[in-house]
Amino acid sequence: MRIAVTRPEEDAGPLRARLEALGHDVTVTPLLAIKPRDNVTIPSLPWQAVAVTSANGIRALPEAHGLASIRTLTVGPQSLKAALAAGLAAEAHGGDVNGLAAFIRNELDPAQGPILYLSGAETAGDLEAQLKEAGFACHRIVLYDAVPAQALGEIGDAIRNGQIDAVMLYSPRSAKIWRGLVEAEILGTQAAEIQHLCLSRNVAAVLPEAWKKVVATSPDEAAMLALLDQTR
Repeated sequence: MRIAVTRPEEDAGPLRARLEALGHDVTVTPLLAIKPRDNVTIPSLPWQAVAVTSANGIRALPEAHGLASIRTLTVGPQSLKAALAAGLAAEAHGGDVNGLAAFIRNELDPAQGPILYLSGAETAGDLEAQLKEAGFACHRIVLYDAVPAQALGEIGDAIRNGQIDAVMLYSPRSAKIWRGLVEAEILGTQAAEIQHLCLSRNVAAVLPEAWKKVVATSPDEAAMLALLDQTR
């Protein structure tokens, strides 16, 4: 199968290798470029836990972050792997922002200290608001910007020539960028014939109703890969 991977460069490599090992022909076309912010400092507070919803939030940490001994809560395998590689005391819960918020509400006590939330400038869900509503002191630190692609590049030619069977979309924002670029290059008719593999219903909802799409049963890479069997 000919698959377009839209993840940022930092995340696309391992996914590409996994797909190619399964026999697929992969084209990487990042829709977002991750740009860490300069001169970010982490406040020295008695943090109860660190919450991270993306591996990029770990990669963009300043070197002298002082968080190695603090319990770090991530959303899934990829962010967990990045956190462990960075030397953090990490564990994964929830699968997505809402699941992580539920875990914190159920397992942690607001009286035990504030939560440090590491994020990008734009997020798929409002973890900070959910935790504050539950009575937690939550401090959000923006560590990076995700800059959208301005053109489809070689993948546009592949779509035009009918050389893409499926595209993997992991967030509503990336789906919005994908749709915008496809429509800007007047490729909507061709894109409607491509199977769009969506991490969640919120991702699928961004796409035109007429476009082919399937939604993962859970918000993780294993479920995304399982969707490939539905497109054969």
